[in-house]
Amino acid sequence: MTADALHTDTYARGKALSEQVNPGMEEALQARYDALVPGLSRTIVDVAYGQFYTRGTVDEKTRLLATVAALAALGGQTRPQLKVNVASARAVGATREEISEIIFQMALYGGLPSMINALNAAIEVFEAEEAADG
Repeated sequence: MTADALHTDTYARGKALSEQVNPGMEEALQARYDALVPGLSRTIVDVAYGQFYTRGTVDEKTRLLATVAALAALGGQTRPQLKVNVASARAVGATREEISEIIFQMALYGGLPSMINALNAAIEVFEAEEAADG
């Protein structure tokens, strides 16, 4: 397979997954960032979603829970990304309880303040889901 074919394939896989777990993400990134960093939105879809999240071996739910764990341990500066990934984890079947337990576990690695901040971000996602469900 040529490098161009591989790139197109990973972008297509990444686009499909990003639309499944976070519809409109590429367009939102494009509107916000591409004027400053041309192609950033496509790169994120291609690399993060196409080359990492769709590799196989580990299912999407596990990868997203691992992402939630890492972002929770990193602390409050990751709040926007954490909320996106909590919602994405929910979209691939992670329960509120699983997400909450993963965040709680990160108190050991990121500290209690990071865990509390992450749990508060997750609660905001859960509340938004409830509001959307009516």
